[in-house]
Amino acid sequence: MKNYRVAILGCRGRGRAAALAYHAHPRTEVVALCDLVSERLETLGEEIGVDARFGDLDEMIRQTQPDIVAIPTGTEFHYELALRVLGHGVHIDIEKPICTNLEEADEVVALAAQKGVRIAVHHQGRLAPHLQAAHRAFAEGRIGKLLYMYTRDKGYYGGLGIMNIATHKVNMMLKFGGPCRSVSAVALTDGHLITPDDVVQSPLGMGTIAGEYITATLHFDDNLTAGLLQHRLPGSTDTTASVIEFYGTEGRLLYRGGNSWWLPQPHFLPDGQHDAWEPLEPICPEHYDPDSTAAVDDYCYVEDYVQALDTGREHECSGTVGLHVLEVLMGIFEAGAYGRRVELPQADRQHPLLRWRAEQGLDAPAPVARDHVQWLKNEDQRLGRSQAATK
Repeated sequence: MKNYRVAILGCRGRGRAAALAYHAHPRTEVVALCDLVSERLETLGEEIGVDARFGDLDEMIRQTQPDIVAIPTGTEFHYELALRVLGHGVHIDIEKPICTNLEEADEVVALAAQKGVRIAVHHQGRLAPHLQAAHRAFAEGRIGKLLYMYTRDKGYYGGLGIMNIATHKVNMMLKFGGPCRSVSAVALTDGHLITPDDVVQSPLGMGTIAGEYITATLHFDDNLTAGLLQHRLPGSTDTTASVIEFYGTEGRLLYRGGNSWWLPQPHFLPDGQHDAWEPLEPICPEHYDPDSTAAVDDYCYVEDYVQALDTGREHECSGTVGLHVLEVLMGIFEAGAYGRRVELPQADRQHPLLRWRAEQGLDAPAPVARDHVQWLKNEDQRLGRSQAATK
C-alpha cells in the first residue's frame, strides 16, 4: 500500500495539529513544512523531525513532491493558497471553512476537478470517533425515523460563530440528513433585526458577517428540519455548551465533544420512570495510539483521506461537501438580512451581505482588527456600549 507524502503550509496551532496527525499515521509522512515565520518552522520541525523547511510554497512543492499539501491557515488566505497548490496538481487538505465566500469556493472546487485532484476540508468533527458511534446507532435504526436535529455552540458573536464553529455542526448534520434544501433565519444585533449598517468584517479573517444572535432553521428532504443557535454569550466562551442532538421517533442521540449517548425512547423524563441515557462506544482505527500527541479527531480525518486516496473516492469532507456547508452559511446570512427563506444552492454566488449593502448604496465594510478580543471591544464601542460585557 502506498504511503502518502504530506507538506504542511502554515505552522501555527492548526498547522501543528495537522502535522501531528499526519506524523502519527502509519501511512502518511510529513516531508516538508512551510511558514513565513522561521521560529514556527524551527519549533514544529524539531518536534516532528522534519528538516525540509521552506518560506516559499512553490519551491517546497517543486523540491519535495508531496502527494498532499495541508493548508491550515487563516480563512482569508485559503483562496489564493489553494489555487497555487492546486496549480501544481497536488491534493489539498484545507482548514474550514473552505473559503470566505461562494465565488472563491466555486473556483477552488472547479480547479481541483480540472486538475483531477482531491480536496478535503478539515471538518474533523465529522470523523470524530463518538460522532461515528452516534451515526452507527442512527444507521442501525436505534432512534427510528429522524425528525429533528438541534445544535448550539460556545457563545461566540453570532456571525463569527456561523463562519467558525457552525461549519463543523452543519457538516455533522449533513452526515445524518443529507443535503440541506433551504434555510430560514432571524439575526439580531443589539436587540434589533440586523440592518446593512450591522454588516461588518469578521475577526480572525473569516470574511463578512452580521448578527450577534442568530437562530436558523435548516430544511432537509423527507420533512426533516434542524435548529442552529449561534448566540453571543456573556463572559468566557462555554465549551460545554457546544452540543448537537438528534431526535427520532423511537429515541434520541446526543453528541458533545469526546462523548456520545443514546436515549432509547423519544422523550427524556426526569422522574426516573424511563431508561437512562446510554454511553456509546467510540469508533476509532485500531492503529491509533491514545498516548500519541495527535488529536484523535484529526487522526480519524487523516485515516479517511488515506482510505479515500487508496480507493479513488472522495474524502467524507470533500470539497463538494465543504462548498455545500458554505452555501448553508451564506444562506443563513441571506435569510437573516432579507427576512425570507433561501433555497439552496444559490443561483447568485455573491456574498449576500455585501450585495445587501450595495443595494443600499453602501461599500464593503471597513477593515477591522484581526484579534478577536480587540474586535469585540471595537464592536461594543460601535454599538454605543461603554465596555464589553460579553464575549
